[in-house]
Amino acid sequence: MENKKITIIDETLREGMQYRGLMFSPAQRLKILDFQEKLKVDICQAGYPPAHAFETDTVRTLCHHVQKNEYKIRIAAMGRANIHDAAILLDTHVNDLHFHLHIKKDVTPDQLDNILHGLSKTIDFIRKKHSSASISIAMLDIGRSDDRILDQCVSFLSHHHIDMLSLPDTSGIMAPNQVFEKINRLSSKTGNTNISIHCHNDMGMASANSMMGILAGGSALEASVLGIGERNGIADLYTTVKTLQDQGFDINLNTDDIPTFKAYYELLDSIIYEQTHEHLLTVNTPVFGDAVKTHVAGTHADGDYGMMSEEQFFLNILCGRHMVKKYLELQNISHDEKKLEEITLKIKTQSFTWGRRLTRDEVKTIAASFYM
Repeated sequence: MENKKITIIDETLREGMQYRGLMFSPAQRLKILDFQEKLKVDICQAGYPPAHAFETDTVRTLCHHVQKNEYKIRIAAMGRANIHDAAILLDTHVNDLHFHLHIKKDVTPDQLDNILHGLSKTIDFIRKKHSSASISIAMLDIGRSDDRILDQCVSFLSHHHIDMLSLPDTSGIMAPNQVFEKINRLSSKTGNTNISIHCHNDMGMASANSMMGILAGGSALEASVLGIGERNGIADLYTTVKTLQDQGFDINLNTDDIPTFKAYYELLDSIIYEQTHEHLLTVNTPVFGDAVKTHVAGTHADGDYGMMSEEQFFLNILCGRHMVKKYLELQNISHDEKKLEEITLKIKTQSFTWGRRLTRDEVKTIAASFYM
């Protein structure tokens, strides 16, 4: 997969406002957009203009912000796949028009033909109004849709020169191998139409499913900061992209800029906490949470484990001499090098006796006792 180009669509703004009723102010959206530009996101899915005139104005403002500052990021807006919503999206001046079209799993052949006929009219309308517009259409729920329906829709869109076909696991019920098999089969039918992967996290599989969708033939990834989105959210932006980059994919997103990424995640977490009184950025958040830095078992102190260079140690009965040595040095605790074995044994014994890990002051007291 080395050098295969993957487009990153950051849906923090649009999908994020479906997370527990979260609402971004215009000023917050501009801050989020600035972070996306700095981190080299390809496309910002900025909002849903057909929802309200204010939403239309906000997306238009983001477009103007990009143009005024000569940003490289592209602004996209989403709506229903009909002429009414297409006209509203075009009025925001976005070049990337993203549409969704819900097709029920029990649709009859005649009903499907009528739906696709209406979609054809919408596509023609857009091409006449804005011939260079990039059109993306999200259809169905691939986890629940019949293969016959999927095949007909994919064939229709590929023949109508759609730029991108989004294949969402909207229900979030699929396993990684199922996503791979489904996308791999459909990717051979799309011709020049790119496939975008959009997976929900109801079973905690969104990032893994998204990665497998890319491995199976997808060329665009839809993700968000902290995975925020409808219900339990979608794929997490950083961890999914970082994993794909480590597999050799060519992705513009600058995952090496950890400080900016962390600031981006902290901004979103502060907005989420303000409105929901709940933090999503916690000690257990991958990469950005403190837990990823910590070691307890002796084996982990001896090797280069995890992805963080910064380390924190917690001493209990599982610690070993090397970990104790690292802990004492990290905490600037004076100690007798020749007494490390005895210090370690004392720490382990006290941990068992007290039924917990030891604090820095307690470790310092134990180390000092071996000077006597």
